[in-house]
Amino acid sequence: MCCWTKLKSSGWVYPTAVLSLYGFFANCRVAEPFLTPYLIGPHKNISEEVVTNYLFPIWTYSYLAILFPVFLLTDFLRYKPLIVLQGLFLVTNYILLCFVPGLPAMTFLQVNYAVVTSTEVAYFSYIYSVIPAEKYQRATGYLRSAMLAGYTFGASLGQMLISLGGVDYFFINAITLGTVSIAFLVSFWLPMPQRGMFFKGKTEAVKDEAEAGAGTENMECTVWCSKDNVAHAGQLLWRSFRESYSSRHLLYWSLWWALATAGYGQVFNYIQLMWDHIEPSASSSIYNGGVEAVCTLVGAAAALSVGHIKVTWAVWGELALGLFSAVGALAVFLMGFTSSIWACYAGYVIFKASYMLLITITTFQIASNLSMECYALTFGINTFAALSLQTILTVIVVDETALGLDIVTQFIIYGSYYATISVLFLIRGTYTACAYHYYPEKTEAKEQENEPSVEAIAAEPALS
Repeated sequence: MCCWTKLKSSGWVYPTAVLSLYGFFANCRVAEPFLTPYLIGPHKNISEEVVTNYLFPIWTYSYLAILFPVFLLTDFLRYKPLIVLQGLFLVTNYILLCFVPGLPAMTFLQVNYAVVTSTEVAYFSYIYSVIPAEKYQRATGYLRSAMLAGYTFGASLGQMLISLGGVDYFFINAITLGTVSIAFLVSFWLPMPQRGMFFKGKTEAVKDEAEAGAGTENMECTVWCSKDNVAHAGQLLWRSFRESYSSRHLLYWSLWWALATAGYGQVFNYIQLMWDHIEPSASSSIYNGGVEAVCTLVGAAAALSVGHIKVTWAVWGELALGLFSAVGALAVFLMGFTSSIWACYAGYVIFKASYMLLITITTFQIASNLSMECYALTFGINTFAALSLQTILTVIVVDETALGLDIVTQFIIYGSYYATISVLFLIRGTYTACAYHYYPEKTEAKEQENEPSVEAIAAEPALS
């Protein structure tokens, strides 16, 4: 009891520990790598075409519809209620998978899961409203590690239960229901933040207004949910937006973030269908969980290596985006054209590792040059832009009301999409490198202005 009291009074350790515990159990989804075999198997008995061209697109459309409102609501309600809501909807998600049959239930499941993914912004933003700024780096590292550990453990456990124990998919989902239920209960232990980043109480609003150089007399009557506070939040949002996208350097990084994340989301969402197309789960052994665990470990290692790479990112960053996007494009083409499940697995590992490497570089190049408020807004806008592009891809390529293409053709298109991104950034990166060669003093000055002050932290994007 004494240790628990000491932990709660430590300031930053308690909320970080509880949120890390929540992140571990919320991401320890033992059944997630086996969702497609479960849906098209005897338990749900939904055809592969319906899953591909009808069910999965519903998640994309729902996610787009609620992402930005949830982003604003998250700050207005001060994070914790949205984390609790995420835990509740995770529990609902696996109750539907375990106990409710029929296509209508699985259709609602996609909308339900869209709420889960849209509230991830609360998980990433909560900690910055309850701990001091000097602890941001350490806390973020713990939170990322907890997520990666939970996902890796869950995927590995699922693979062992299926491959070694011959456990039925239903029981895998039941186990996952138990782990997300623990996460839901843990979420209630989180302390309630006293302020948001944009919607602030009276004291914080007056302080921010004073720091901005404006008069404070009109803020004296401000309360948390008053019209004045909403107007103040709008001013902060606009100020943060202008700061985030006024730099051409950061704009290019944000552009890659949106373009690449849209393509990554499509590959991630439909890779299980590709695996099942190459090696049907009904008649052969599958290793989806093991592959996802390896992907997470390799991707995390690649992302963590960024902190130890000494590169002038202002010069070579855009070229690196182009080169590794080309690697990703080749990996997607390999997945689309191969008839070997092991080659497809290898392509997916290479693709995900290269993406996690680049998204870490991109995230940190943006975050290290912005205030936390600006970073939170940039995260939301870039994710919304990525999801908008992903929705366009889904409408044209996947949806049964449009082209409704088969899974192989889809992956060829995704490979072409990544190849286009690669060409764009190879051209831009070559131009930047040549400019540095002829005018090195300008680029060096620019690099000094944008030099990150802390080490890179492995990033796991919202759409993954």
